[in-house]
Amino acid sequence: MTKIFADTAGWGHLMDTAQPYHTQATGIYRNARQQGRHLITTNYVIAELAALLHSPLRIPKPMIVNLLTNLKTSIWIDVLHVSSEIDKQAWQLFSQRLDKDWSLVDCSSFIVMRQYGIQEALTTDHHFEQAGFICLLK
Repeated sequence: MTKIFADTAGWGHLMDTAQPYHTQATGIYRNARQQGRHLITTNYVIAELAALLHSPLRIPKPMIVNLLTNLKTSIWIDVLHVSSEIDKQAWQLFSQRLDKDWSLVDCSSFIVMRQYGIQEALTTDHHFEQAGFICLLK
């Protein structure tokens, strides 16, 4: 079964009921679990997510700790720790694509998705489409 890459925006919509794509994100997550599909994310995405949840979403820190602990320990979620080689490739992509507003986290996500043959991303971030992937939240 193919995996789904979970980006910061996707996690934000999944975790915060006030977000416009919360219901859709929840449905995608539930369907993935029913199909035996895992979500893959990175420690870079989790670091970015912690910042997003704190500000601007203003989720209380104890809740952030609980949410991220559940994310990190779920049997349905694989957290990949970005290696120095992936970081190097991400930096190369970031520095070569000056025409794009891609973040370094985006670039590392694209490298991981290519390495793992993942086409779908739980995200609203159009940068994933620019890089040739499918955004599941629209």
